[in-house]
Amino acid sequence: MTAAIGVFHKALMITAFVSVMLLLVEYLNVQTYGALLRLIRTTRWRQYGIAALLGAVPGCLGAYAVVALYAHRKVGLGALVAAMIATSGDETFVMLALFPATALWMTAGLALLGVIAGWATDALFPVSWLPQQSDCKNLALHDQEDCRCFPRGEILAQWRPPSAYRATLVAGLALVLLTVLTGQLGPVAWGWKRITLALVMGLGLFVASTVPEHFLEDHLWRHVVLQHVPRIFLWTIGVLAVMAVIEHFVDLRSNVEANQGMVLLTASLVGVFPESGPHLAFVTMFADHVAPLSVLVASSIVQDGHGMLPLLASSKKAFFVVKLINLVVGIAVGFVLLALGF
Repeated sequence: MTAAIGVFHKALMITAFVSVMLLLVEYLNVQTYGALLRLIRTTRWRQYGIAALLGAVPGCLGAYAVVALYAHRKVGLGALVAAMIATSGDETFVMLALFPATALWMTAGLALLGVIAGWATDALFPVSWLPQQSDCKNLALHDQEDCRCFPRGEILAQWRPPSAYRATLVAGLALVLLTVLTGQLGPVAWGWKRITLALVMGLGLFVASTVPEHFLEDHLWRHVVLQHVPRIFLWTIGVLAVMAVIEHFVDLRSNVEANQGMVLLTASLVGVFPESGPHLAFVTMFADHVAPLSVLVASSIVQDGHGMLPLLASSKKAFFVVKLINLVVGIAVGFVLLALGF
């Protein structure tokens, strides 16, 4: 019973952190009016750098943006590879919640690796080898609408009375923040992790309290709350529960240590599936010091959350080519790290 409560508590903490981070990324994405996207020009190195940077943004928004740019023939295959190597989807949020320092260093390393892999892709494969499809009419760049995320002079009016969406979000975030401040959720002792968690929840509460109804309903409620939160919680609690059961009956640590190469290959192959969730097993194994860093890196290189799903609507060939490139890079880098003792 104690173990089950611990699993639920940890899943709730991870889900809360990931969901609010998703909310904040949505807010920043609209607030900047896509300024980062406009930095992409004709030079390939700039494309690789910006694509890798977009991919490194936690969640799927950056990856979606690069896929859309590729579908509209604004960037090439190399930039697409750079973004997909740099991204780890929603798992990045989980890694930031469980081991933030390692997650930040690894994300920076993956972004650099993405730039190199993107350049190598364009150098090895000419443009004519994989011609891009005609402009995709169904895959929008999601240009930022005229949305003032902090409408001065109108914030109080939005609370007379508040919509059901706003009242529910604010009440939920306030409750989560209260449980963090009282030590009921997250770290019990005050430290930088608990302070960070409280700060993130406070920022989420500020966003939900001030944004206009359009942003609140479309970006936060329909996208983050309805699409992401249930899936994140179910995958997280499912993976944690399965891992707890396995560790209870099997000496998982000894088995992984004896078969690290096989675990690395398995993590890489699982990463081929364009789905967030299964990869959490390897994140959890690393966080619990069961799997080495090489396994986590290989998994993160190959997998891209839902980032590649929209590409299926534009070019199935490009989808499989990028996945194959990422798989080769992930396995190669993973085994190099494993040989070096990581």
